[in-house]
Amino acid sequence: MNLEVKITKHLEKLAKKSPAVRKQFYFSPKELKGKGKSLDPLREAKHSPVKGLIHRYQNRALILLTLNCAAYCRFCFRRRIVSDIKNGALTDEDIQNIILYLKKHPQINEVIISGGDPLTTPKLLEKLLQRILELKQIKVIRISTRLIVSDPQKINNNLIRILKLVKIQPLYLLLHLEHPDELTPETIRAIKKLRSTGAVLLSQSVFLKGINDKVETLTELFEKLISLGIKPYYIMHNDEPIGTKHFTVAFKKEIKIMTALRKRISGLACPTYVYDDPRGKCKIPLPLEFDYSFTRVRLYNYARTYFIKNS
Repeated sequence: MNLEVKITKHLEKLAKKSPAVRKQFYFSPKELKGKGKSLDPLREAKHSPVKGLIHRYQNRALILLTLNCAAYCRFCFRRRIVSDIKNGALTDEDIQNIILYLKKHPQINEVIISGGDPLTTPKLLEKLLQRILELKQIKVIRISTRLIVSDPQKINNNLIRILKLVKIQPLYLLLHLEHPDELTPETIRAIKKLRSTGAVLLSQSVFLKGINDKVETLTELFEKLISLGIKPYYIMHNDEPIGTKHFTVAFKKEIKIMTALRKRISGLACPTYVYDDPRGKCKIPLPLEFDYSFTRVRLYNYARTYFIKNS
C-alpha cells in the first residue's frame, strides 16, 4: 500500500483553495485503518501473462506503460504498485514480450495504454506506439491520463507530436476528472491542445465521498466537459483497494444521484454508471431508479407484433 504523497506545484496551488482537490491528493490518517476490499481489488495480477500487460477481456488488452504519475491519487486502485519507479517502467524486452503476446492472440484488436500515467514518459510512449502501429490486428488505441489535471503544462508540442503518430487507427484519450475545480485555465488550455491531435476525448470519473457525491457538483463537471469537447464516458463505483474505504459512496446514494442527473442533463453529457466486478467479463452498467415495468410490457408487445407481421 502506497502512503507516499506526490504532488505537483500546480496541484499544490489549487489545493490551497479547493478542499475537493486537497482530499484527492493529500494523505489522510483514514488510510491507515486498512479498510477496503484487497490490495488488488480487480485481481489484475491474475490476468497478467507478461510484465506490463493485463488481459481480462477477450478482445482488449491493457498495457501498463509505467507506474509513474505526476501526482498520486489517494483513492487509486493500483496504489499497491504505483510509485514503483524501479520496476514500473517497461524495458525494450518487456515491450517485445507484449508485442509477441498480442501477435499470438489475434482476437485482441484494441489496446488501452495506462499506468501510472503514460503521458509522463513520452519517449517510452513513442517507442510503444511505434511497435503497436505495426500490428494490423490493432484497430483502436486508447490512452488513459490524468496529466491535464496534475501537471497540465506538460502537455507540450513534443507530446502532441507523439499522439499524432496514431493516424490510421482511431485514438481515444481517456481523461480522468473528478471535480469541476480541476478545470483550471491551464487544464482547459491543455485540453484544447489534445483536441488538436484529432483524438476522441472521453472522461472517466469515480464517485468519491465528500468530493463529488452531489448532483450539483457532477452536473457542473459533466456540462463543462461536454462544452470542452469531452464526452463523459464512465462514472464508477470506488474499486476500494485497502486504505480507501473512506472514499466509498453507498450504491443507494450513487443511484439516486445518477437518476437525478439523467433527468437534469442531456444524454450527451451523462456518463454510463458502472461497477467493475473482478469476476465479470465487462464493466457492469447499474440500473437507475426508473419504473421499467410498463415500458417492458410495451416493448415486449411491440417486438411480438413486429415478429408476427414479418413471419
